[in-house]
Amino acid sequence: MKIMRWWSLCCALCCVAFNAYAGQTLVLIHGYLADGSEWRSSGVVNALQRAGWQDMGHLVSQGYLAAPQSSAQSSARILYSVTLPSEAPLQVQAQQLANYLQLLQQRHPQNSFILVGHSAGGVVARLTVLNSQQNVQGLISIASPHLGTDKAELGVMANQSPLSWFAPFFGMETLNRSSQLYLDLVRETPSSLLFWLNRQPHPNIFYASIIRVNEQNEANSIVPAYSQDMNNIPALRGKSVSVPSVGLHSLQFSDGILLAKLLQQSLPDN
Repeated sequence: MKIMRWWSLCCALCCVAFNAYAGQTLVLIHGYLADGSEWRSSGVVNALQRAGWQDMGHLVSQGYLAAPQSSAQSSARILYSVTLPSEAPLQVQAQQLANYLQLLQQRHPQNSFILVGHSAGGVVARLTVLNSQQNVQGLISIASPHLGTDKAELGVMANQSPLSWFAPFFGMETLNRSSQLYLDLVRETPSSLLFWLNRQPHPNIFYASIIRVNEQNEANSIVPAYSQDMNNIPALRGKSVSVPSVGLHSLQFSDGILLAKLLQQSLPDN
């Protein structure tokens, strides 16, 4: 069944009537309990379009959804959003993202990738970069728990308590489905996935951390500021551009403006 789905997705992409163009493919990766539509509903895609990025559509495991305004002539700067199984372990999400990148590389063989991940999606993107054979030019994370978050620890505690027994009766099935993901995102310890990930050699690409704080310049309640900053990752010390952003944890229109500015200044298409 999975093979048929991926074959369907591959065929759908190959049938899209536009030519590969040397340039950049921006891939937008959502966070926990979200999907790719969040990038459009928040206004981020709209802000990027205003800056010259062409929205090509959305990738899901069942196939390809073309953007309403996508044209037959591809620009040098294109973007896709993707939907991942956000309750799955990080490694599972990273593998699916790698599959998407492989398909997009076949469609745009001369393009380099720029990955943008929100929240847990930023960690998924970084894990994918370490294992990917694709041409990744940059990674930008938004409010991502690179060094973990205590909220994941609360999830682990709840999952290991009697609450998990009753969760399905109260519409909280995500508590059980997300059990391994919570373990992946706890504050790093020598036995955790993040501890291992944060000490692996990272490729020499552009890194940027958009760090969400509130109006009092304090970190949002979901992920502490130190955890959002990739400069605090042992393998990336001093290698990430850090950009503060005022707001809640969720995506917002201003993220699109920040992204457009970062991409224009640090990753121009020529």
